[in-house]
Amino acid sequence: MPFSRIKLEGENEVKQWGKQIKIPAVYMRGGTSKGIFFLKEDLPSDPSERDKLLLRVVGSPDPYGQQIDGMGAATSSTSKVVIISKSNRLGCDVDYLFGQVAIGQPLIDWSGNCGNLTAAVGPFAIDHGLVDAPKDGVATVHIWQENIGKEIIAHVPMKDGEVQELGDFVLDGVAFPASEIKLEFLDPGGEGGVLPTGNPIDILHVPGIGEVEVTLINAGNPSVFISASSMGLTGTELQQDINGNPDLLARLEWIRAHGAVAMGVADNIEYAMAKRQHTPKIAFLAEPAGYTASSGKVVRREEIDLLARILSMGKLHHAMTGTGAVAMAAAAAIPGTIVSNILGRTVSEIRIGHPSGIVRVGAAVERHHHSWMVKKVVMSRSARRLMEGFVLVPNIID
Repeated sequence: MPFSRIKLEGENEVKQWGKQIKIPAVYMRGGTSKGIFFLKEDLPSDPSERDKLLLRVVGSPDPYGQQIDGMGAATSSTSKVVIISKSNRLGCDVDYLFGQVAIGQPLIDWSGNCGNLTAAVGPFAIDHGLVDAPKDGVATVHIWQENIGKEIIAHVPMKDGEVQELGDFVLDGVAFPASEIKLEFLDPGGEGGVLPTGNPIDILHVPGIGEVEVTLINAGNPSVFISASSMGLTGTELQQDINGNPDLLARLEWIRAHGAVAMGVADNIEYAMAKRQHTPKIAFLAEPAGYTASSGKVVRREEIDLLARILSMGKLHHAMTGTGAVAMAAAAAIPGTIVSNILGRTVSEIRIGHPSGIVRVGAAVERHHHSWMVKKVVMSRSARRLMEGFVLVPNIID
């Protein structure tokens, strides 16, 4: 008997679906992250409407945790948006606002910066005519980082009137080399000071865990540092060792939330866990040891000064967050922090061993009236355009 199609009730009714709208955008890699870059003028001015639109662009919230129906790639390193505009601030060229997009929740966390994507801000600004750049040489782009209210200077190589994207600079955590972009994070300390409690080490009383020794530091982004040994870890762990352990992840998040309250960036534990997932970051640290990175590269003990593993949005980062590196470099230069205690001294430059390899960061700090000030943190990253044109989203966003 030939197949007979069953007619569905109401099939002849015409449903009025909307159309998709196109928004100019550029998909860029910056450091070990990638995200969707927009000009502020191309987005809704109302923050609520803007966030609804950006969530749909990225593909969140996704109950399957995959962001299949959007531009995100279901990791904290790839679920990001950036908004750029011409700056009216004296001495700055562009304003840069970063949003960390939650994967399974309708949340964009605007509480902090992305140090990695900062590397792509200068090239994007130059490509869009927001900055006067030399035909050849190095363009200096003064960036106002709106999330943390600080200036960052990007040194962007130029060739024949265009950003020189290709080069031989290798960044561990990124598969292919590119052109080096040097970043200077100026006075990256937070409003409450580099050490919000005034102490290089604090003891957190964490229910269910006990007393935890931490360094609470606000440089680049707020961060909570603990020793790896306090959690029964070595500091050589890779993503699969940590992200496959839900009990460990829950304990680290519990400590992070208590650290957020202790350093004054969240009023309570519930808010820190539900609404402030991007910052502070939590990292566990250890003395140098040899290990095999996620790429198979062997990292020798003598090549690094510190082992560090940092979590982002509740999961171990595959490499190192840019702002985490900023905070670690600052902590390395301040006596008595967990970082400088592991090092056995204070240093102005540090080589950090992370799951993908090594990152080098330098910091200049000064002592002012019994408190510490970070003058500048310097690191190198790379950036590249991956796609440019438009993103498309339904014009009715529920």
